[in-house]
Amino acid sequence: MTGYLFHTDQDRREMLEAIGAASVQEIIDAQVPADVQMKVPLAIADGLDEMSLESLMRSLAAKNASAASHTCFLGGGAYDHFIPAAVDEIASRGEFYTSYTPYQAEVSQGNLQVMFEYETLVTQLTGLAVSNASLYDGGSATVEAVLMSLAATKGRTKVVTTTALHPQYRQTIDTYLESIEADAVVIEATSNGTSESMIAAIDSETACVVVQHPNFFGRYEDVQRIADAAHQAGAIVVQVFDPVSVGLIKRPGDLGVDIAVAEGQSLGNHLCYGGPYLGMMACREDLIRRMPGRIAGQTTDRRGKRCWVLTLQTREQHIRRDKATSNICSNQTLLALRATIHLSLLGPHGLRETAEHCVAKTEYARQQLSRCQRLEIVHTGPVFKEFVVRDRDGDVAELMQTAFNQGILAGVPLASWYPEMSDCFLVAVTEKRSRAEIDRLAEVLSSSLAAV
Repeated sequence: MTGYLFHTDQDRREMLEAIGAASVQEIIDAQVPADVQMKVPLAIADGLDEMSLESLMRSLAAKNASAASHTCFLGGGAYDHFIPAAVDEIASRGEFYTSYTPYQAEVSQGNLQVMFEYETLVTQLTGLAVSNASLYDGGSATVEAVLMSLAATKGRTKVVTTTALHPQYRQTIDTYLESIEADAVVIEATSNGTSESMIAAIDSETACVVVQHPNFFGRYEDVQRIADAAHQAGAIVVQVFDPVSVGLIKRPGDLGVDIAVAEGQSLGNHLCYGGPYLGMMACREDLIRRMPGRIAGQTTDRRGKRCWVLTLQTREQHIRRDKATSNICSNQTLLALRATIHLSLLGPHGLRETAEHCVAKTEYARQQLSRCQRLEIVHTGPVFKEFVVRDRDGDVAELMQTAFNQGILAGVPLASWYPEMSDCFLVAVTEKRSRAEIDRLAEVLSSSLAAV
């Protein structure tokens, strides 16, 4: 590592002295958990020829489990939705997948039109006035919305959120707020939801309230009441939403939300073992100049022909960090293109049908798993696409391994994020899951419980 960072040992010593660190390893240890650090070299023999190396890599790749090899009930922000073949076909055109960024807008009309069409669809999806041309992922979109709110409510330093917000999004917010004069107040989610506690935490110092609806556990939040209370206090409301859910429930803009953000993976983007993904953002019109990233606009050229331009902001602005709205220097145009194709193919009726399938199949899965003697459905009431299950004997790892051995990715254990829920796991059910697959999940978990 030091060979890449420094030209000489003297350079390394001067850098370490300047930042007050004893060693490069100390810097790594402060950022990377010890249990994920590789302490030994990769176990690959030296001097492999190309054919042998390719054979080795294929054998290693074959050990991975994926939504293609296993029945997938994993959720928590990344979902196994159906992707029409047309999405892959169109997005694989060379002019799309080889392009990076339109430095010279006049020679990038195709990409700019894609951005504009994407933005139009996002505003329709959210019910808000304006969208940018995408961000990195749901977590970065969430923290960008927080930074927008802090800038728009000058002098306010309080960010109110809840434990029902995606834990990785909360971690991202905490990381950003460490270096600025702002603090996050995290409300504990209860069996009755978070609305009352969040409203009680809002005061004159609150810059924004961040609420996820449906939340990380798949439950619905009373966003309208939270928004009303926040606006009375002069705070901005940020909603993290599921793009598929708005096929069935009210859009963020219809609930009085000021900024809506989402993870766009569920719109035509493959799971890909965790990324790259797509950050979606829309806001009300008076916040547009606070919005990070690119915004593509439609206009006419000197001949009166329709054309597209980058408007309000340029990439170069964001390189000048001291004067920039944000430090985002790029966007996810290729993944935004996939979302655009996907939404165009579905249309409003297709999106609603997808959402209805998710709700119906999730409820069926809850009913089937509730019949397992040692399993308990943690939350009552309606949910969207995912729900929490408790193993009364607390052996979640055993359950997940047993299901894995039977070709099922049964859920996401919650212990690493919620120690108090170490006996729980999150199950997600999309429109792809069949009745037979859900019945098989219940059968495998029931048999493994009996064996234990």
